[in-house]
Amino acid sequence: MPKAASPNQKQSSHSRKSQKDVLENPRFIVVTGLSGSGKSQVQKCLEDLGYFCIDNLPLGLVPEWGRLWKRQKQSRTALILDVREKSFWKDFGRIYAELQQLGVDPHLLFLESDDAVLIRRFSETRRPHPLARAGELLRSSIARERKLLQGVRNVADDVINTSRHTVHQLRKLIFEKYGRRQSCLLSIISFGYRFGIPPESDLVVDVRILPNPFFNPRLKVRTGLDGSVIRFLRSYGETHRVLEKTLDFLRFLLPLYVEEGKSYLTISFGCTGGKHRSVFMAQEISRVLATDGFEVTVNHRDIHAE
Repeated sequence: MPKAASPNQKQSSHSRKSQKDVLENPRFIVVTGLSGSGKSQVQKCLEDLGYFCIDNLPLGLVPEWGRLWKRQKQSRTALILDVREKSFWKDFGRIYAELQQLGVDPHLLFLESDDAVLIRRFSETRRPHPLARAGELLRSSIARERKLLQGVRNVADDVINTSRHTVHQLRKLIFEKYGRRQSCLLSIISFGYRFGIPPESDLVVDVRILPNPFFNPRLKVRTGLDGSVIRFLRSYGETHRVLEKTLDFLRFLLPLYVEEGKSYLTISFGCTGGKHRSVFMAQEISRVLATDGFEVTVNHRDIHAE
């Protein structure tokens, strides 16, 4: 087990790197803590923040991953380690010290919860505690794990008690500490109703109300990416009003999704065949939202459909 630093020693260590830097910009995170304290949820949050996460990597491979990560200059990574590996409480200190000696500058995050909360969570999931012994009460298993991990907790860079955090509150906290996205990732799809609504859609906007280039013989064979089709649609006042009102709606809605913690949102625009109006709207909306600072990808699903 790593030797717990004295308060003065820990303060000295943090003086070389500001506490803000430690929390906001770690590139190599080790997540550990009590069973049932929320490590899986934290892993999902870190993945959404762009961390490459590995769950339950055997301890003996941790230094190897550190060497590989350092050699390949990976941007950010997180390892989720805990007592599922039976020798964890005995070997973690040695392995973590070796990781520190590699110079990867690991950041140790320890998660914990109150006994009553852990008991409730295990009861809800109906899963046994990983340290449970035959005939042992759950409370006793939790107490034993807490004692075994006390040394790890003492040297953690950050300790979070998740007892009073909902899933959304914990997500918000992790995003704030480890690099909160300013927006969710937007996937914008154009489609034709004749081929069905994309099942991954979160929001669907029907743009069959716009003038249809299909009935213009010169434009029928073109798509919403073609300049002539774009000029045709822009020549109508209702096109500008639909664009304006749709953007107003999305600009109102998207910050609420971000605040709620949603990382991915799929917005689908549909017209009859998926070649003209929906393509035009998807392109226009994605261009403006990208200018607003959102990360946007565009897929014209049915643009080449027959």
